[in-house]
Amino acid sequence: MPICIFEDEQYLNFEPLIYSRPVFDLVCGMTTLKEKIMRAFPKEKVVLKCRKYLETFVREENPKCKVNQFDDDDYLFINGRIITPSNLKNILSVKSNEEKVFISRGIIVAARISAKRIKDLSLDKIEIINAEAFKNLPTDEVEINFASYLWDLVYQNGKEIQNDFKSYTKSKSSAKKNYPGVNFVNKKNIFVGKDVEIKPGVVLDASTGPIFIEKNVTIFPNAVIQGPCFIGESSKIKSCATIYPNVSIGKVCKIGGEVEDTIIHPYSNKQHSGFLGHSYLGSWINLGADTNNSDLQNNYGSITVQVNGKRINSGKQFVGLMMGDHSKTAINTMFNTGTVVGFSSNVFGAGFPPKYFPSFGWGGNESMLEYKLAKAVETAKVVFARRNREFKKEDEEMFEVVFNLTKEDRSKRGY
Repeated sequence: MPICIFEDEQYLNFEPLIYSRPVFDLVCGMTTLKEKIMRAFPKEKVVLKCRKYLETFVREENPKCKVNQFDDDDYLFINGRIITPSNLKNILSVKSNEEKVFISRGIIVAARISAKRIKDLSLDKIEIINAEAFKNLPTDEVEINFASYLWDLVYQNGKEIQNDFKSYTKSKSSAKKNYPGVNFVNKKNIFVGKDVEIKPGVVLDASTGPIFIEKNVTIFPNAVIQGPCFIGESSKIKSCATIYPNVSIGKVCKIGGEVEDTIIHPYSNKQHSGFLGHSYLGSWINLGADTNNSDLQNNYGSITVQVNGKRINSGKQFVGLMMGDHSKTAINTMFNTGTVVGFSSNVFGAGFPPKYFPSFGWGGNESMLEYKLAKAVETAKVVFARRNREFKKEDEEMFEVVFNLTKEDRSKRGY
């Protein structure tokens, strides 16, 4: 049976990361949520259901999948924010021609839907699929983990690195290369890809979890990396960096300083001193030298985060920085616990910036203006060129869409 991976009505709880990607393209462990689902259904055809303005990007990145288009067939709809267990296919098994909804802790995590109902409900035309689409169908209660906010992915990250490591190393062998002066701890739990350069003085400590290093990575002298940790293709870990457990680093990143319990999407830089903890960063971000975030309050209390216009009690003692794509910080920038910085913002100035920093914001604690769209696009073009990437017309259109989607948020704050 073909599957459809969809976004539900809770997608805005993952702002600001979801402005430039569907929920199912968020990372947890070594892969996106989408890739975990597809790994559980290796032979099935896949339809990806996303918002219209993201369709071009999703189609380009997933040439083997249909996007927002259904064949005349029954489908197994799967919520794109689940954290897929290895036995997902067994959990969601149904009898032939049976329609059924699978619910976990009140959330629809999957639904087996007939071709007729898909057509009757015009599911190919609906951008966001909410629970109403599946009402009045038989239900089964199942136990499947899912994320409700970005920090849920951060807290699941270490476990998912371990799960993904087991899956990926079943069919792959670590590169056979000697690294003089490098200290491997629990080497059997360390995977090193092709053409990886590891300088003398580096410590790779997999005693607390696996370390997976993709091809073409460079690790400079005296860096210390503790597992669970994933380092993506062509990334660079700078000299004396300290990477503590539960960190995922995407491809073509530069990382230095002290990092723990953090997810970083591709093409982002934090290459200087400074602490980053219990944080989630998008792509094309640059953190200036000595940028730091707090992830623990002095009273050790539960941290409140502003999400989708609401103040949410995270129920967590540790929550750091959540930052959208294309945002930048100046040197010595300091972020308080549970700070959210939107898409394409520029943060600078003395003191702590606001704990909620809107998309296309320009400034900091003392004053803030709107980051003009034309200037933001101009900067993004320069950044893309530095990574030998073309900033296409579709990228510029996406910037404009996000600028307009977030305009009211800025207007409420008087700029």
